[in-house]
This record gives sequence, C-alpha cells and structure tokens, in this order.
Amino acid sequence: MATEAKADFTSNLGRIYTIYTGGFVAFVIFIAILERMGVPNNILGYLFVAFTIGVYAAIGILSRTMQVDEYYVAGRKVPSFYNGMATAADWMSAASFIGMAGTLYLLGYDGLAFILGWTGGYVLVATLIAPYLRKFGCYTVPDFLAFRFGGNAARIAGIVVLMSCSFTYVVAQIVGTGLIGARLLGMSFEMAVFVGLVGILVCSMLGGMRAVTWTQVAQYIVLIIAYLVPVVILSTQKFGIPIPQLTYGTVLSEIQIKEAALGVAATASHIVPFARYDPLNFFALVLCLMVGTASLPHVLMRYFTTPSVREARSSVAWTLLFIFILYFTAPAYAAFAKLEVFENVIGKPLGQLPSWIYSYGKIGLIQICGVNAVDVASITAACGRIAGHNGMLSLANFAIQADAIVIATPEIAGLPYVVSGLVAAGGLAAALSTADGLLLAIANALSHDVYSRMINKNAPVARKLIIARVLLVLVAILAAWVAAGRPADIVAMVAWAFSLAAAGLFPALVMGIWSKKTTSAGAVAGIWAGFLTTLVYLVVTRYFPGFGVDYLGMYSNVSPTTGRALVDLAKIKAETPQIFSQGMVLINHPMASRVGWFNVANISAGLFGMPVGFLTMWLVSKFTTAPSSEMQSFIDDIRRPRGEAVMIEK
Repeated sequence: MATEAKADFTSNLGRIYTIYTGGFVAFVIFIAILERMGVPNNILGYLFVAFTIGVYAAIGILSRTMQVDEYYVAGRKVPSFYNGMATAADWMSAASFIGMAGTLYLLGYDGLAFILGWTGGYVLVATLIAPYLRKFGCYTVPDFLAFRFGGNAARIAGIVVLMSCSFTYVVAQIVGTGLIGARLLGMSFEMAVFVGLVGILVCSMLGGMRAVTWTQVAQYIVLIIAYLVPVVILSTQKFGIPIPQLTYGTVLSEIQIKEAALGVAATASHIVPFARYDPLNFFALVLCLMVGTASLPHVLMRYFTTPSVREARSSVAWTLLFIFILYFTAPAYAAFAKLEVFENVIGKPLGQLPSWIYSYGKIGLIQICGVNAVDVASITAACGRIAGHNGMLSLANFAIQADAIVIATPEIAGLPYVVSGLVAAGGLAAALSTADGLLLAIANALSHDVYSRMINKNAPVARKLIIARVLLVLVAILAAWVAAGRPADIVAMVAWAFSLAAAGLFPALVMGIWSKKTTSAGAVAGIWAGFLTTLVYLVVTRYFPGFGVDYLGMYSNVSPTTGRALVDLAKIKAETPQIFSQGMVLINHPMASRVGWFNVANISAGLFGMPVGFLTMWLVSKFTTAPSSEMQSFIDDIRRPRGEAVMIEK
C-alpha cells in the first residue's frame, strides 16, 4: 500500500503543485485585501511567515520515512523536471536571491562574473560529473571517492573538504533567515535566527532527502514568484511593458541622466567591463565559481535522486532553465533598484528621508555618512562632522549593503507592503531551501560515511536513521549558534567554499570518472595538495596583513590606515596612497577584500589549488601501482549511459 501511495503521489505531482501555486497566489491576494482594510504590517508579516513555514512543515511531516534510500536519496524516484526545480531552489540561496541583484547594483557589469560562473558550473555538472555519479548509484560524494579510490583515506579527505565547504555556507543561510525574519517580524536578529532554525528542521529532520525535495519544489515556486513580481510591477508602471528584461536598457539610460542631473560621479557601469575587477580577477572568479559549483556536494547529491542516468542529465537542463529565470532578471532588478534610489533618496534633505531607511539602518544594512542609519539625529550628527556638508544626502555619503537591495526595493519604490512581505517570504524560502540541502549534506556525510561506513557497518536501519536525525539537529543548532553571533567573516568564508570545492573535489571527481589510471595514492595526495594550497592562500591573504594587500571600495566603512569613516573616494585616495600607487582597481564587494600572489583576490584562490590538485594526482599516479582491471572495468561501466546503476546501496 505504501508503494502504491508513493507512486500515486509522483504521478500527480503536476496537479498537486498547480493547486499549491494557486493557493499561494490566493493567499497573497488575501494579504493584499487585509492591507487595504488597514491590518498592521507586523501582523501581515507574521501571516506570511506562518503560512509559508507552515506549508513547508506540513510537507516535511507528510514526507517522513523510515527507509534508508528514501531518507538519503528520496527513493531515486524524483522526475527530472521536479528535480531540476528542487536543485534550483537548493542552489539559489539567500546569496542568489538577496545578494545577486545587490552585487550587480554595486559592481555593475563586473558583477556578471557571478552569473557566468554559477550558471556555467551546471554545464560542467551535466557533461563531466552528474550522470556518472548517478550511474555509480551512491548516496554521497565521499561514497564515490571511497569506492573508486579504495579504502577510507579518500573518504576522509572528501568529508573534510565537504565539511569545509558546507558549514560556513549553511551558517550564512541562517544569517539570511535572521535578517529577513528580523525585518519581516520585527523581532531581534537572534530570535529570528532560531525561528528560521525551526523552519529548517521541520523541513528536513523527519523525511531527509525525500522531505527536502518536495519542500524545495514548493520553495522554488514561492521564491521565483516573489523575485519576479516587484520588478514586473516597476517595469509596467514606468514603461507599460511587464517584461523587465526588455526595458533594462532604457533604465540604464535613465540612470545616466539622473547621475548627470544630480551631479554625482558615475556609479558602477552596467555597460563598461573591468571597472571594478581587472581582467585577471574577473576571469579567475568566473573559473573558480564555475568549477566550484560543479563540485559542491549539496548540489551533486541532488542528482542521486533521479530514476535513471538519462533523467539525471535532463534534470541538469531543467535546473539551468529554472536558475536562468532568476539570473536573467537580476540585472534588470539591480538597474530598477538603482534608479529608484536616485529618484527617491539621493539629493533629499536628511530630515525628509523615507522611513524604510531607518528600518534597514537599525539592522546594519544602510549607512549614511559612515554610521548606521538608525534615526535622523544620528545621521545628522554624523554628516555634520563632514566639512562643507549641506544637509542633503549625496551618493558619496549613502551606502546600502548588497543584501538589502532586493528586500528593500519594494519599499524604495513605494509599493504596497504586501509586495515587501512577498519578497521577504521569497528570500526566506531561498535561505531555507539551501540550508536544508547543506545540513543534509553535512549530516549524511557524518551519519552515512563516518558512522555507517567506518564505525558500525552492521548497524540496523532504525539506528542509522536515528543517528542521521540526531546529527542533523546538532549540526543545525551549532550553525544557528554561530550565526546568532553574526560573525564578521562569514560572507567572505562562504565565497571560499567555491575555491575549496574546486581545488579539493573537482580534480578527484573528474580524474576518478575520466582517468582509469588514476590511483588511490594519487587521488588522496591530489585532494590534500589542492585543498591545503587553497586554504593556506585564503588564510594568509585574509589574516596576515604583511602578505596580502587590501582592495578598497565604497562598500568599506572605515579606512584601514586612519580608522575614520570613508565617505569620499578622493579622501580614501589621500589617506591610502601606498595602496592606490599599486594601480589596483576598486572592488566594491565584501567577498573579495584581499589579494596576494599575482594580485589574485582570495575569492579566486582555487586558481592556484585546482592545478596543484590535478598535477599532484597525475604525478603520483604515474609512480604508483595502477588500479586493478576490475576497477578499470568499473570506470568503463559508469561512463556507459545505458544500463542499471553499477553499485546498489543497501
């Protein structure tokens, strides 16, 4: 009966999610009606959170399971279309939903490096990795490494890289839930973090990958509607065309006109390349993000859930389509947001700024004259200390963090609160979906690869699942505790995940699939060599001032030489001539703050570690015993697109 119920569920997915989408749209309309009736915004915010998290929790509870294959790989029954949607939600974290448009707002054209790298990674996933891991038939990436390269040395190396990539990433998602919850619910950031934690756990604890898959599909529907609605409304209001991609060029022209009218220096150009990144750092970033995306364990494990190799490959194509919808909209979102800032904020008297400035200033997302914009008195006092300030807000004295652009745009544009609540619910869905995937990757590595494969190979199924759930909860609590402290380096460390994965896992995955002669010793040596090279570069350039050199940008709050607030680029140049004399371009983004060898920013540290990993694997494999003929036949088998999985997990 249970099997029939599952088959009935998967055969009715279209109807189920159509009803869900209609219900969500009806709920948004209901909230809009309540707003027109005068219901307070904080009540509407609570309704948004209660409804969305309630639906995710219901899906998580209904998807509970006590079967190992259901818990780890959703029974390998997820159709490619829905797996693509779930993977897109898993991938489009708070960084993509909240941060992508903000990055483009701050960096202009050079922000496209993130879009090129992240989307290009899925081409590598489709052509080099995902179908072959699915043909292998494993539960986790370390599982593949252990079987392909023999013994636990490769498994342990894979687990270390996985943990290094995933933990700071999941902490950042929980920070994202805290920021959104604090704004939407009006509670403290710390309390909002633990509210988000509850939402994460109810989605994943009882049903594992099965529950996470179906909640991620629901979360994708929410996040993509939430992302598109504001910018479609703005495009329609301004130009009568509800397709923002078509009005993007006109908006850029209006931005240039506004800059000239306000007499401000040109902001980051959306047309001219290499204004913030030099060509080396631009293309190094594209490469590291691309290869890192193709190596992140929480992304790759989604392709273990499809019914066949063919579906694994086609689900990558669906993933690209669903990601494309958001990324194709992000540049227009950034342009509309910048135009709204110019029209509604810049050039206004300090005493007449809109109230949303202070809402975001109180949670540290907007600074005016170098201080958080908590109230009129604080910014007036700060600006009064600047010689010649005329009481009007200039662009040089206004700083908005990348994370605020998307969630603040509806308020900047004066749209109804229901739109702001919808965007916040979408951001919450993005953060929760990625946090679920990351926590599952970490907990599965600890429970399956460490406990079930190395400590107690004969553990009964019930005990395996109990251990998996306990570890999931413990890791989630630890991540929430770290997130509650709002660690200063967490955003930079998330960016490190891509370089660490690119250097630590990509060479082993590619060589393991495409080189039959790669040996166990070569793989283990290559993983550690690439991973440690990258890690050392990251740590040294970040924390040892004598080695790295700071990039500076308007995003910075204080001068590294004087400690004073930075409000004027000419002033920065006067204070830090030793840095400007080296001819470095400004990077207006917090993820790339230091450079070292060859002026490569540490966000692109994989540029050094990845070649070291490949070279080490090749050299060591040349001088160690080749894999057995059975293993080489195994590699041939997983490269054949037809047939059953080579290894069937029990």
